[in-house]
Amino acid sequence: MNAEQHVPPFRFKGFSDFWEQRKLSDLAMFNPRLELPDSFQYVDLESVSGTELINHRTETKSSAPSRAQRLAKKGDIFYQTVRPYQKNNYLYEKSDDDYVFSTGYAQLRPYEDGYFLFSRLQENGFVSTVLDHSTGTSYPAINSNDLAKLEIMVPLNLNEQQAIGKLFRHIDNAIALHQHKLAKLKELKKGYLQKLFPQNGETVPEFRFKGYSDAWEKRKYGDIAKSFQYGLNAPAKKFDGINKYLRITDIDDLTRLFKQESLTSPDTNLSNASTYLLKQGDVLFARTGASTGKTYKYRKGDGKVYFAGFLIRADLKPKFDSEFFYQTTLTDSFLDFVKVTSQRSGQPGINSKEYANKAIQVPELSEQQRIGSVLAIYDNLIAATQCKLDLLKKLKKGYLQKMFC
Repeated sequence: MNAEQHVPPFRFKGFSDFWEQRKLSDLAMFNPRLELPDSFQYVDLESVSGTELINHRTETKSSAPSRAQRLAKKGDIFYQTVRPYQKNNYLYEKSDDDYVFSTGYAQLRPYEDGYFLFSRLQENGFVSTVLDHSTGTSYPAINSNDLAKLEIMVPLNLNEQQAIGKLFRHIDNAIALHQHKLAKLKELKKGYLQKLFPQNGETVPEFRFKGYSDAWEKRKYGDIAKSFQYGLNAPAKKFDGINKYLRITDIDDLTRLFKQESLTSPDTNLSNASTYLLKQGDVLFARTGASTGKTYKYRKGDGKVYFAGFLIRADLKPKFDSEFFYQTTLTDSFLDFVKVTSQRSGQPGINSKEYANKAIQVPELSEQQRIGSVLAIYDNLIAATQCKLDLLKKLKKGYLQKMFC
């Protein structure tokens, strides 16, 4: 290894010493043994997602699973040793002394800066090294003794470790903030979907805007849309810079927006394909496969878009608001309809006739527009927050690649 390999590509100003190779056992105590309390909060392998503790349960020493052995102390790192590629690792920073983790985690008690070491263990290069030393294929795993023998490059200057750890703490805090904000927005949106649309057997919703009192009327999707049209059956080709091709996989599962990272164009004579060109207000339904029931509402900002064969376009009549109509496809009632209707002896699916027979309660146009506009605001906030979260995760990934060697 030459000198250039002993330093990372990016460094904070004022640090120039070479990094040195150290075993993890030189950097942290592994699996310290402590007497368990009589009652404690148990953390199993499903309780950590990413770097967040999402769940725990109360256990007693006498009834707890045999894997409940790792008593946490503030500053401990819990590294997932089963399927380590998931990177569900946790830095314990609580003051509580009654959290016990499963032996599915290796417990590391850092000798120096804990956040530096925690961040280093999240880096893809290290994860690849762990997988190289793991056993098993479907459920690769590494034992704590083998993990402790793995070597990483570290700065011997504690101040540099702390500077790097501080940077990643700042990024992780921002990621956690946006994750919590996103979860809250999704919860609020779900609540509005339940309160702004009538529940089963009801003709009016629980919550109504001021000035509206008329009963809603039952309408089938087929009464709301002028037609249900199947999409263009053509292969995809490299994006030509103008004509976009929207397939089921191009619709984001969370935001239902057109994912534009891997754009394609339809590989066909487009002069004969104008009937498949989307216009403002069009709503699409996925008709087959695991994505059956996924929907999308076209927005002018998406550009010139042709929709593919496994999608069905609903062309709405003028007296119906497309945003309101689209939002009804996000309700529990619609999800139940998809679950029941899509059952097939082979691949799940819903055809245009079945979508047309789906019935909903509908108010007058102005109330439709009011409801649609409010729910669209939440969709925009969710999409914006998701975008910021994705950018932060991308930023972290970049720093993980550049700030370690």
